[in-house]
Amino acid sequence: LGKQDYKKTRPMLRATRLKAEAKKTALGVKEVALVLAAILVFLLAFYAFFYLNVSNEVDLDLDPDE
Repeated sequence: LGKQDYKKTRPMLRATRLKAEAKKTALGVKEVALVLAAILVFLLAFYAFFYLNVSNEVDLDLDPDE
């Protein structure tokens, strides 16, 4: 009529618990992609800031008579 429930042994319960904890704490692909995108945006902003400053200094060094 009814099937007998399978009782898990202590090592199996421990393994299941450790697997669940590892899954909770593991970094996902989404988190890694967000961190990499944030670093890329920061580097591009840093590059653009110095590129604009250097290009403005070059324009100031030129004489209007030339």
